[in-house]
Amino acid sequence: MSERANIRDVAAKAGVAVKTVSRVLNGHPYVSKEMRERVESAMKALDFRPSVAARILSGAKSNQIALIYDNHSPYYMFQIQKGCWDYCHEKGIRLLAQPVNVEDPDVGEQVRGLVSETQVDGLILSSPVTDCEPVLRTLDALDIPFVRISPGTNHALTSSVFMDDVQAADDMTTHLVNCGHRRIGFIKGHRSHMASEERLFGYRRALDRAGIPFEPGLVCDGEFDFDSGVRAARLLLDMSCPPTAIFASNDDMAAGVLAVAHDRNMNLPGELSVAGFDDTTLARTVWPPLTTIHQPMVELARSAAEILVNGGDITHRRLPHRLVERASITAPIRTEI
Repeated sequence: MSERANIRDVAAKAGVAVKTVSRVLNGHPYVSKEMRERVESAMKALDFRPSVAARILSGAKSNQIALIYDNHSPYYMFQIQKGCWDYCHEKGIRLLAQPVNVEDPDVGEQVRGLVSETQVDGLILSSPVTDCEPVLRTLDALDIPFVRISPGTNHALTSSVFMDDVQAADDMTTHLVNCGHRRIGFIKGHRSHMASEERLFGYRRALDRAGIPFEPGLVCDGEFDFDSGVRAARLLLDMSCPPTAIFASNDDMAAGVLAVAHDRNMNLPGELSVAGFDDTTLARTVWPPLTTIHQPMVELARSAAEILVNGGDITHRRLPHRLVERASITAPIRTEI
């Protein structure tokens, strides 16, 4: 498969300078009709589609892109920023990282202001911004390229990169069932993340397939942070018949579960198995180390940056997850009711 045509290929095909192609791309008024037609004919012949990289080469914009995020896990966001930065660094593109609050009524205008003030060439949206309607409407009106990481809605809207959250949660729940657990607590993620519902669905699907009735009382709300994991763990472990395993929707909340269990001098993982999600550095530093779902966060972010910079047709790229077994899960030591 041949490489995508670039602005220099168009210039060579049309027999004009790169600067002339740049002027045509930018709608410069001082280009003759004959020159414009030659360039447009060359672009059509080469199936050339202007991208962020082409605009950067043409000098039309700022040589920078923005990552917009609102996430309660510093470990997750470090990985996302690293993936974006690594690719941008290789390509000589500046990366701006801008936090927002998706529940702020003015979030759309805040993003509009960022684009206006910085003249970024495109944006990467991280969850939950990736499903924030005011932001999506604003960027659509601005007609600026953007790529979404792990969108939960409107998949055909833009290019995206993602993993299968439903299947990943199903895999972990099935692993707990196969280890002998029947009372499995589940801690949901933040309500603004579509992944929170998808992971809950995967948990429920695995229970149903194993013939284990779903108990709403075994599900607690979380915020994707340590403190909400602590609160949920206390609620679950205070039950008259507590779970023998708790599956938290991210590693930060799973660490909160472990902290509560240690505070109660529980035998881990014998009295309580704990599972996480994401496989951040935290999963390897807590005790016992977490069995978790490896979400390819760096790779997702890097892919998003690559798709944005290369431009072209709408692209959807799914990356694989995997279950990482460590010491936080074992068979239960008590008989479950």
